[in-house]
Amino acid sequence: MKIYSTEALSKNKIIEFLQLHWGSSEMVISTGTYDCSTLDGFTILNEEEKMIGLITYIIKDNECEIISLDSIEEGRGIGTTLVQEVENLALQRKCKLVKLITTNDNLVALKFYQKRGFFMSKVINNAVEKARKIKPEIPFIGNDGIPIRDEIELIKVID
Repeated sequence: MKIYSTEALSKNKIIEFLQLHWGSSEMVISTGTYDCSTLDGFTILNEEEKMIGLITYIIKDNECEIISLDSIEEGRGIGTTLVQEVENLALQRKCKLVKLITTNDNLVALKFYQKRGFFMSKVINNAVEKARKIKPEIPFIGNDGIPIRDEIELIKVID
């Protein structure tokens, strides 16, 4: 397992990965619309040089926002390693916190991030309804049959 900056990979490889796991490279959340294939990030490749994890982020002022995180082999520390890499970079860049947004149905993400020191700071009611106006392919029903409606912001203060 090797970690690389996304700059070290071809953009096509990143786009392929994002399309496979998100349907497109576009991410629409309440903080903006992002083409994840153009964002800074890190990826993990396995021994066969296949991408098995990807995280993208942006830094604004003194905040680092994780825009996307994918690990295709759960329970191996891939997601944790990628989040730690972003946290380390955020510290180097003098950020005060790392934040992210997930949807109300994503109980796996809520559990994952809280176990790693993040806490819920804000609920943005009906945010996904607004996002669907830009990206209509966002499903109405998510994990475990839960309607996807709200966004939840999680933050972690770093120092």
